[in-house]
Amino acid sequence: MRVIAGSKKGHPLQAVPGKSTRPTVDKVKEAIFSMIGPYFEGGLVLDLYAGTGGLGIEALSRGAERCIFIDANRKAVHVIFQNLGTTGLRDQAEVYRNDANRALNALKKRKLSFRIVFLDPPYAEQQIESQIAMMIDYRLLAPGAVIVAEHDAKDILCNRIGGVVKIKEVTYGQTTITIYKNEG
Repeated sequence: MRVIAGSKKGHPLQAVPGKSTRPTVDKVKEAIFSMIGPYFEGGLVLDLYAGTGGLGIEALSRGAERCIFIDANRKAVHVIFQNLGTTGLRDQAEVYRNDANRALNALKKRKLSFRIVFLDPPYAEQQIESQIAMMIDYRLLAPGAVIVAEHDAKDILCNRIGGVVKIKEVTYGQTTITIYKNEG
């Protein structure tokens, strides 16, 4: 695994030891960023099931201003800190060990507004639609915000959640990437 493009292009990223996480492979990561826009001009990013931090780090490398990384796994949080350190992006990041739903509630209290959200939960525990609904209710999505959901290809996500609309869906083997846009 590595950073694919931007200011940190080519930097290797550590994986979380064991089988508790499923990192997004470089080919899929590259496809995600070609779908949502190759580079960004600032903005706040949320990597809700961060794992290695690869998606959020890629967004920072490509011009996102800041990223909040959330993961419930202690080993994953340690690896995210390592990867931020080796890429020199620690000053642009906040990392928290927390359950996704509790994290969303905490973020609501801070009145943050995200331009990009990455949702890559463990397939067996995915609550993507309800978590998008929470983000809408908590006003965590900026106008035009993009949500990238990575999920099992067997799971079919709905086309609309409130003002958030599915704009693209691509399947790679057992993994589907669903892109939503906040039109609300």
